[in-house]
Amino acid sequence: MSRSLEPTLSVTSVDVVIIGAGFAGLSAADRLVSLGKSVRVVEGRDRVGGRSLTGQVAGVEVDFGATWVSPRHTAIRGLAERVGCTTTDQFAEGRNVLWMAGKRRTYASTIPKVSPVALVDMARVQLALEKLVATIDVDQAWESPEADRLDTISFGEWLDQKHALSATRALMTVVSKVQWGCTPGDVSLLHALRYIRAAGGVDHMLDVEGGQQQERYLQTTQEIAKRLADQLGDSVLLGAPVRRVTQDDEGVTVHTDTEVISASYAIVTAAPAHRADIVFEPPLPEAAAGLARSWRMGVLSKAFVAYDKPFWRTNGLSGEAVTDTGTVFITFDVSPEPTGPGILMAFCDPRVFDDFDQETRRSQVIKQLVDLYGEQASSPIDYVDHRWGAEPFAPGGPNPAVAPRATTTYGMALAEPHSRVHWAGTETAGEWAGCMNGAVLTGQRVAERVNELLPIRTPEGASR
Repeated sequence: MSRSLEPTLSVTSVDVVIIGAGFAGLSAADRLVSLGKSVRVVEGRDRVGGRSLTGQVAGVEVDFGATWVSPRHTAIRGLAERVGCTTTDQFAEGRNVLWMAGKRRTYASTIPKVSPVALVDMARVQLALEKLVATIDVDQAWESPEADRLDTISFGEWLDQKHALSATRALMTVVSKVQWGCTPGDVSLLHALRYIRAAGGVDHMLDVEGGQQQERYLQTTQEIAKRLADQLGDSVLLGAPVRRVTQDDEGVTVHTDTEVISASYAIVTAAPAHRADIVFEPPLPEAAAGLARSWRMGVLSKAFVAYDKPFWRTNGLSGEAVTDTGTVFITFDVSPEPTGPGILMAFCDPRVFDDFDQETRRSQVIKQLVDLYGEQASSPIDYVDHRWGAEPFAPGGPNPAVAPRATTTYGMALAEPHSRVHWAGTETAGEWAGCMNGAVLTGQRVAERVNELLPIRTPEGASR
């Protein structure tokens, strides 16, 4: 194969080169190594884990990114168990807090208990949503019945068409911000339906007990990735953004700032929007290029506020709150022990959060926690936050905020190989797209697919 290799860079030759050291990339590498293949995992960040990141507040490690697992997330749970990471139940005892239209009330269910009229409306809209979700082909949403119609409007426009009341819209706005890092008006109805179907339906997506928020990892989710990377050892290269991927009939060459990797195949696990940061030679087909242009990432931020103890529990509260105004729009109790420290995790709207300095961000968050939990919330012992939109490399999250028409126009390119370049990552999953479980599944599946394409080597080392 004729390739121009930069003479000043080291050159590595492996069976498969994997771009991205998140759960998809590490799972792909792990599976290929178990099959006897050589791999090189290259990651632009100086860490593994992708959209999983460990932070610390009041001496306690917390999840800046991906946090929870469901009992049905068997792939990530199996991986975590293998590397010795254990779960703990998400605390959910007591009453939840609702702040809506300037009024505070408490409730004891997944759906906030508002007025009887609003409850009927929420049930009506959820039923209509579930009926549409049931029509979606989770593996090929663009082939679903009426996909073209469903992709011409936003989730917000659909809520308008259903004449959703303000309380219903407020709840769906919280769902949209958490799942796609945007408001309902910024995401295609078809894209929203695909992700809800992938998550197992509205109830499974929202619930704590029996749902996607049932458990979190004591060691944090990034620790799973760290331990898996440790097992892969020197096969993982950090701080090496991929600039160019070239290929011909004989193989693939991946060019980074520090190393050139020659391989038979490449697996790219970057989110669709971040594929645009790589130059592909030959160029990507139009559908794949359009996917990278149009499937932009959403943006979400988190804050963690620590107290001597979880005082809200004494007051009969769960630490879970939903609010329709301000910086914070949902909170959870992630305290390590009943005796303390007490830690509230707050999801924050980046539009009114990210551009301020940390002291202003801290003040905004604490003010809202006082509204939700009382004056005791005004005296924290520690505070930390993380803005995913401000990440210097591959910013954004948790998932793509895909606008109308982009799914039916470009969605088919999500997992379609570009000759010797194959794609993985949670966005490419069918079932469980958008979560860690989907990422692990795609890494394993694509690894097995590529393994079948690799030449069989004889004991003497020759291929046939």
